[in-house]
Amino acid sequence: MNSEIENRQVRAVFDQLTPDVRRGLMRLRDLIFEVAAGLDDVDPISEELRWGQPSYLTKTGSTLRLGASKQGGFALFAHCQTTIIHDFAQTFPKDFCIEGNRAVRFSDESEIDADKLRLLIRHALTYKLKHSAS
Repeated sequence: MNSEIENRQVRAVFDQLTPDVRRGLMRLRDLIFEVAAGLDDVDPISEELRWGQPSYLTKTGSTLRLGASKQGGFALFAHCQTTIIHDFAQTFPKDFCIEGNRAVRFSDESEIDADKLRLLIRHALTYKLKHSAS
């Protein structure tokens, strides 16, 4: 678990969230760092603020973002011009609330299925490795 948020701008965004949204997003954040730590072929992950949201970047992958959802709850966002969310939705068509090609939305922390979400996160963090040869 990487609970310490070193980037002051990112920490400020988390501090402004409601407690339930913050807990859910922190759980997703920890999962992103956990998956990244287990991947040998992934460059170090950086945590930055992009589009006003905590974002997780690596040279080998596509950016993942965390934020409150306009429909309520919170979401894990992927770049909408990738197949990351689409592929995940095809694998688990009834298990998650999917917003188009851009997000997996959660009403509360209990909806986070870490085992299944690891696949989405792994796909995002290695996206460029798999798609650069195409």
